[in-house]
Order: sequence, then C-alpha cells, then structure tokens
Amino acid sequence: MKSIEVYANDFLATIGKANLKLQVALDELKKWQVLLHDPEILSMVEDPRLSLKSREMLIETIAKELGSSKEVTDIITLLLDDNTIQKLELFVPALLKRHHELNNILELKVETAFALTSEQKSAIREHFEKILECHIEIKEEVKPELCAGVVLHLGDLLIDDSILGQTERLKQRISQNLAEYTASTSGSIEVNTTDIISILREQIARPVKSYDVSEVGTVISAGDGIAKIHGLLHVMLGELVEFQSGVKGLTLSIEEAGVGVAVMGDSTKISEGETVRRTGTIASVPVGKCTWGRVINALGEPLDGLPPLKAEKTRPMESKAPGIVKRQPVCEPLQTGLKAIDAMIPSGRGQRQLIIGDRQIGKTTIAIDTIINQKGQGVHCIYVAIGQKLSTVARVVDTLRANGAMEYTTVVTASAADPATLQYLAPYTGTAIGEEDRDNGGHALVIYDDLSKHAVAYRQLALLLRRPPAREAFPGDVFYLHSRLLERAAKMSDKMGGGSLTALPIVETQAGDVTAYIPTNIISITDGQIYLEADLFYAGNRPAINVGISVSRVGSAAQRKSMKKLAGSLRLSLAKYNDLAAFAQFGTDLDKATQERLAEGARLVEVLKQTKYQPMSVPKELLQLYAAMTKDSETGKIYLRAIEVADVGAFCQALTDDFEKNHKDLLEAIDKCSDISALTAELAPIIRQNINAFLALKG
Repeated sequence: MKSIEVYANDFLATIGKANLKLQVALDELKKWQVLLHDPEILSMVEDPRLSLKSREMLIETIAKELGSSKEVTDIITLLLDDNTIQKLELFVPALLKRHHELNNILELKVETAFALTSEQKSAIREHFEKILECHIEIKEEVKPELCAGVVLHLGDLLIDDSILGQTERLKQRISQNLAEYTASTSGSIEVNTTDIISILREQIARPVKSYDVSEVGTVISAGDGIAKIHGLLHVMLGELVEFQSGVKGLTLSIEEAGVGVAVMGDSTKISEGETVRRTGTIASVPVGKCTWGRVINALGEPLDGLPPLKAEKTRPMESKAPGIVKRQPVCEPLQTGLKAIDAMIPSGRGQRQLIIGDRQIGKTTIAIDTIINQKGQGVHCIYVAIGQKLSTVARVVDTLRANGAMEYTTVVTASAADPATLQYLAPYTGTAIGEEDRDNGGHALVIYDDLSKHAVAYRQLALLLRRPPAREAFPGDVFYLHSRLLERAAKMSDKMGGGSLTALPIVETQAGDVTAYIPTNIISITDGQIYLEADLFYAGNRPAINVGISVSRVGSAAQRKSMKKLAGSLRLSLAKYNDLAAFAQFGTDLDKATQERLAEGARLVEVLKQTKYQPMSVPKELLQLYAAMTKDSETGKIYLRAIEVADVGAFCQALTDDFEKNHKDLLEAIDKCSDISALTAELAPIIRQNINAFLALKG
C-alpha cells in the first residue's frame, strides 16, 4: 500500500505532463469527496463482489457525470484498488502540501475583522518572505467577530492577536479564578458577592497577553467518538487536544495519514474543517487527599454535586511501572474480612488478585466487603466503575457511605452512557490516584469493576481507529493494555518508602468460560484469582468461591502466622469433603468414619458462608474457624459437631457476639498470638458454655 504522500507526488507529475492546472484538479477532487460522502455510493464502489473491470466501468460512468478528467479518474481508481479510498479526504491537503514543498511556497491564511488593502497584503507578504526565505501565498478571510486585530495561520501554527482572542483568554482566566474561589469556600453556605466583584475587577485590571501562539490542526472527519486530524505534526501520543467547540480529546494514534483522536465528550459538537489545538500536556488527573470521599469521572471532574477538586498536585494517567529494584516481595497481609479468602486465598499489600466469575454472582460484593474492612487500617481505597449503570454506582456509593467507608474511598466512574474514551481512561485515572499514596509511603487498594468492559471500550476505539483486529476482534495490543495497568501495583522497597498499591481487577465470564481471550490474558498477568461459581451461588454458598480453581500465588507469605497454622489444612479438608459428598450422592451405605467426615465438612462449609457487607476482623475469623476445625478433648469431635448444620451460622454469630461482649481480652489475645491452639485452655470452656446455652435455647 502506497502512502498518501507518494500518491500526491505521482499525481503532481501526471497532471504536469498533461498540462492540467492544479486548481482544476483540486476542484474535481472535491466533487469526488462530496459524492463519496454518500454512504450508498461509497458502498456501491467498494462492493467486494465487483470485479476490477466492473468497478472501473462504474468509476468511468460517475466520472462522465461529474465531468472529471482522465488524470483525476485514474487516481480515484488507484485509491479504490489500493483500499485507501477512506484517505481521499487526506489526499487534497497532502497534494497542496507537496505542491508547496516543490515550489517553495508557504500558505499564510490571514483572518481580519476588515478586508486588507493591497498595500497591507504586500507588506505582510514581504515581511514573512524575508523571515522565512520562501514564497508566501496569502489567503484572506474576513471575520467581523474578531472586532480588531489579526489571526494568522502559518502551517500548523496559529498566531492569535485579535480582540476576540484577548477576550477569550480573559474569560478563561476569570473562570479559573472563580472556580478556585468557589473551591476555597466550599464549606460556607453563602458566597460573598463582594469577593467575586473584587476578583473580576482585579482580573480585568491585569494586562492580558496580546497574542497567543499555538499549534493547530484541522478535523478531516468526526463520528462515533473518533476524530481524524490533519496537521498537529508535533503532537505527542497521549496528549490532550482541544477542539474549537471546547470539547477535549486524547491522541491515541499518530500515523502518516493523520492523527487519531478519541473524543472525551459529545462528538456531535465537532464538525469537519474545525480547528484543533494542542494543549502541550499529557492527560493528567488531580491526586491527593482532595480525592478522598469524592465521586469523580475519568478526567477528575466531580460527579457528586460538590465543588471542583482543589488539588495541589496532578499525576499523568499513564506512568511507567516501578522496576524490580524499587520493589520488595509481598509480605504484608491485606485482610478482606471474608473467612474463605483470608484463610485459603490470602491477599497481600502490593498484590494483583483477580476476581472472576459470571455476572451477578457476587464479584462486586467481595470488592465492597474488602473496602469496608479497610476501615481504620490506613488504606486508601479507589473503586473504579467501568461501563456500569449510574444507578448501580449510586447504590455502591450509598453502601460505602452507610458503612462509614466513603471517607477513605475515591469512586472513579465512567458509566455506560459515557464515551468509550472515558471508559478506556477510568482505570488509569484510579491507578494514578493510588500511586500517589504508594509513592509517599502510604497504602492504597484499587478495584477495577470490570476489565471486561474496559477491553470492550478499547476494542471500540481501536476498530474506529482502523487498527487490525485479532482474536475475538480485539486489537493485538489489548494484552499490553492491561499488563501496563496492573504492573503498576507493587509493594515498594523500604528505601522507596515501603508503600503499596494493591489491585483487585474484576473480570466477567460467559457461562463460566475462563478460557476466553480477556480472562486468560488477565489470569496470566495477576498473582492469583478468586473464582466464583454460579452453581455454588445459587446453592446458597456465598461468597460462591470455588476453592479448587481459586489460587493465590503469593500464598502464605501474605498471611498471618496464626491463620496460616490454623487454616493450613482447610483447603484439603474441603476438597476431601467435596469428593465424599459427590460419592455419597449415589446413596451407597457409608461407614461411620465417612459419615463423620461428611458431617464435619458440611459444618465447615456453613462456617465459611458470610452475609454481604459484614466483613469480620481477624480474631473473629480465627475464633469461628477454630470452633469448626478443632476437636474437643472431651468428645473427640469438632466443637460444632453438636450444632445442627442449619444452625451453624446462627451459633457462630452468637459465639462472636458473646466474645465481643464478655471476653474482649481473649479476642485481643487471639489477635496477638501466633498460634491460637496455645489458648485452648481459655477458649475450650467458653465455647462449650456457648454450645450448651445455644442448645438449651433451641430446646
């Protein structure tokens, strides 16, 4: 496939030999552009069922109707044969650019409020020809709205020295100062109008920069959240650009055919021919304490009705993950408050632990429980909602607020109604906020809910940017998309402050298929996964964790010694119970030992069940697991053997309530000990007493 520049160069040589004037050729090409904007005609000429000869005949028929020359018809045919007809809108500017290069011409567009005199044009031409040492071609446009002054377009540079431009710059400065004032008075009920008037007077009195120089481009096409830009030769990947309509965009693709920009707002406000301005800044987000307790979008703008964030610092949304030298092994536990996870699939600070399963079987609940359990633990939590309904996000925020967790939590949301660009950026925003804690010796937990929708949003952007699709129509770099995100989770070395950023990505599966493209990608990136099974969920086992598939690659390195010693055999015990339970379904007569194992296993399963939004402290988890796994010296059976299976949950709650009320000293001792069996002498009589009292109450 030839580049547009090569086509432009060859076409100039062709019309030169044919003595066809450039302006005539340009006029004909613009007619083709207008015609091929019609979807019906475009689909007709691009029909893959057409043979080359049939397509050529169709092109010739259209050319006769348009009165198109042979040279222009031939270039259209070539573009079609080379599958680059979409680049026709780029061909005209490339043609002009190449023509100017060959003839050492520089086009200068001059916008003024009043028409220029011939003397003024000559003076401008002579001035720039002397400076730039080339022939200047002036194009004049009268815009009365400029009031006075001049706006110059020189290549990709825009020099604005108009009264309108000065007014806009003054307006931006006033808006910024008023926003800062509003943020500083967010705690007061009334805003002082005298202060606002003084701000206005001060800003108006200050001199405004008379001219502004910026690099600009032109919108070639816009739609479906993607804009194709001609120009912006020095734009950076990931740089924010601003459209003439005020909408912002993110540079995602830089090619010879133009710059691909993902629109971060309403793309219907953008029209072809509109000016796009470089901002010179990489996409950044406010970080620090100002984000705690707030609900923001992917750009750091508040969605909770409160004033804008008053941030002293910003961080780039994308940054390089810390190297191996800056890290240390994950060794500090991050308690989720869920017995099944803390006992068998422990998570550590700095770990990346995947939560995976079908829709609506408790994935988000595990994440919210983990956030609630961080109260008083010094962990800043960031919940990133990607592609969720706003009503769902509102329920999550209400739950966090009701449990007192919102004060140390930041919610970043890019809802299903938001552009795909914001859904793509949201997890990077959340990670940047968490990195600020990590790099300052603090601890942060970021939850991505969920990365399946994030991948779909990126696939939409990539396909619209015409990147070649790979497996399941996802672009080839979708693995890198998530790896560069999750690699930023780390436990930093003591020399780097010892902070941590823990990641709990959520991935949705279809009918339990963990072998799909995105699930397998993220499983290979993370340090373990918590797999939720639909059958377990509907059977009442909640959280519905399949301990056979779930694994933590960090393992007991991030687990308390007391929990490690007590629950070391828990996974094996459950596996044996599941095998025996499956065998017992056949109705075969079982010996007493097998029946006893089944009875103990059934009670162990009941102990691991937990009501949502009620995470438990480590001492209470240890206490309940001790009662479910330790044999009473008097009976030779586990303590819970005396309790009916259906009553195990109620008894465990009564047991912990009794310890909380009457034996706080023992709970503290459990919290501090490295082996709970050392407290058997103190625990055994109290547990027996609670069992007897519970059985008496049940009658």
